[in-house]
Parts: sequence; structure tokens; C-alpha cells
Amino acid sequence: MDYFKNSRYAGFTLLEIMFAVSIIAIAVVAVFGLQSQSLSMANEAKFNTTAALLAQSKMAEIETINIEDLASGSGDFGEDFPEYKWDLTVVGLTFAGIDEAKYLKQIDLRISYGQSGQYKYNLRLYHFTLGTE
Repeated sequence: MDYFKNSRYAGFTLLEIMFAVSIIAIAVVAVFGLQSQSLSMANEAKFNTTAALLAQSKMAEIETINIEDLASGSGDFGEDFPEYKWDLTVVGLTFAGIDEAKYLKQIDLRISYGQSGQYKYNLRLYHFTLGTE
């Protein structure tokens, strides 16, 4: 058939091909962006789960210590959880009419991950002990 040889609509024009390639390029960039965001969110979810369990474990350890012996400090979680670090701050709280801060303590625990500490998980606990006077 000589129809396609003589027809001026026999193939695609350069403009149509460029338009199709640009649509495909936009779609591919969007898919790669979603993939990157998905990986980032998965890493953050993993950190939040692990940090919550490590904070719970550390707080259970803290609750076994005598409140008067409790002090601020920092450390890591050993080889089982590399790059996870903890920082503990203990502050005695006072109220009007109560002179000594040994009865109520504010305990702040921060779990961080990575060398730059890009992920952080904070937990605050108030510990009250009745005086035995």
C-alpha cells in the first residue's frame, strides 16, 4: 500500500515526541521523589519505635535507683544499638511552702540517633517520694 508513503500523517512529529518524553520525565521524577520520601518516613518510624522501647527500658532502670542517688548523666546503649545515645537530666522541683527539692524530681530523658543526632526522642517523668520525717 502506497497510502503511508504519500500521506503527510505517516509518522510522529518531533514536537509530539518531545511532548511525550517530557510527560514521561515528569512522571519518573515524581515516582522517584515518592520513593525517597517513603524511605525517609520508614527510617523515622523505625527510630521512633526503637527509641520508645529504649526510653521505656531506661526509665524502668531509673525507677529502681533511689531517688536521692539519681543524678544527671549520659551514655549509649552498647553494641546492640549502635549510634543510639541517651542523655539524662534530673532537676529538683520546689513549690511554695515546701523548702526541700528532694521530694519531687523532674527527669528528662533524650534518646538521639546518628552521629549528628538528627533523630531525637524526648521523654519527661516526674518522680514524687513521700518524706519520712
